[in-house]
Amino acid sequence: MSGVESSYAWWRLAASVTLSTVGGIGMWCLVVALPSIQQDLGITRADISFAYTMNTLGFFAGGVTWGKLVDRRGIVLTAVLSATGLAIGFATAPFTPSLPLFATVQVLIGFSAAATFAPLVADISHWFDRRRGIAVAIAASGNYLAGAIWPSIIQFMIADHGWRVTYWAAGALCFVAMIPLALTLRRKPQQQQTTAAGTIVGGAIHSPRSLGLSPNGLQAVLVVAGIGCCVAMSMPQVHIVAYCADLGYGVARGAEMLSLMLGFGIVSRIASGWIADRVGGVKTLLLGSTLQCVALVFYLVDDSVNSLYLASALFGLFQGGIVPSYAIIVREYFPPKEAGFRVGLAISSTLVGMALGGWMGGVLFDMTGSYRAAFLNGIAWNLLNGAVAWWLLFRQNRRNVFAGG
Repeated sequence: MSGVESSYAWWRLAASVTLSTVGGIGMWCLVVALPSIQQDLGITRADISFAYTMNTLGFFAGGVTWGKLVDRRGIVLTAVLSATGLAIGFATAPFTPSLPLFATVQVLIGFSAAATFAPLVADISHWFDRRRGIAVAIAASGNYLAGAIWPSIIQFMIADHGWRVTYWAAGALCFVAMIPLALTLRRKPQQQQTTAAGTIVGGAIHSPRSLGLSPNGLQAVLVVAGIGCCVAMSMPQVHIVAYCADLGYGVARGAEMLSLMLGFGIVSRIASGWIADRVGGVKTLLLGSTLQCVALVFYLVDDSVNSLYLASALFGLFQGGIVPSYAIIVREYFPPKEAGFRVGLAISSTLVGMALGGWMGGVLFDMTGSYRAAFLNGIAWNLLNGAVAWWLLFRQNRRNVFAGG
């Protein structure tokens, strides 16, 4: 059995998650190393946050570029090129003597790591139909699984060997592990299958025009929503390690909170996939956006170490389902042949939000001497995301009412 919903499809999903977990180190390594690199290069928090911004902008560009390549050439070539780029980036970064050069290398690392996120999600979406929501959510969890696994390991490596040796080790791991994993995905997906009743399996359920939008109009709306949710999401994810260091709790505590946050995010992502299979992508997006906003408020209540552990767990548990919702919406409203590019653009736009939010968090910290203003800024952007989700749900419901009439 090698078709949609087959045992092979589930095996392929497991291989994709593993590949995503390994490649995800390209996104999370800098988050943990941020205080060490800042001190080593003698730069400000805003400066090192700019390097993170360049990493995530590279991730955005990579998500769109790799998505197009997946539509045309498949996932294998994409993943092999990703492994090579990560190895080169991690090997080069320790030799950079200044912020501009270090930030430039971060673009390459982010660009290469992007191939192990949205393109893999788009690829696996072709192998599922009835369970597409949970399959997409599990595939997207590889990024969070990386965030749950790597921070503590990276922090341990930095403490014992320094950030440069840690970067070299990360590059070697990516090259050695990712290429064999990529080669296991050589079988190409069946873009469409037809049931006995003549129904096309794997095609789009709706058209963007049923929402009163052009295809590019709906894509633009999803981009705005993605930026809004992830400006908010970036505050805890990017700055929790530095925040704990500033409060005197130590970077190790911050790395533990990041791992806790992303570990619970895996639970949230899988649960959101189960929900999306039942209520659709738009309602799942609205639910995740609302809960994420609630979790951000918890960070403003108390900054004691126990409270921060609790807030991090809640944040992970509440927000993990947002990003996979965009992939589900794309597959509901766009044809399969555009999945790589459309999913890549929708999900990668969230990295623009992460980049913008990560940089803004550093700037607001330098301006005010605390992260309170940064958390308030995140809540404001979260409200923008929620407003977009409500608007899409309103148009979707109006379509259903008219269709019923």
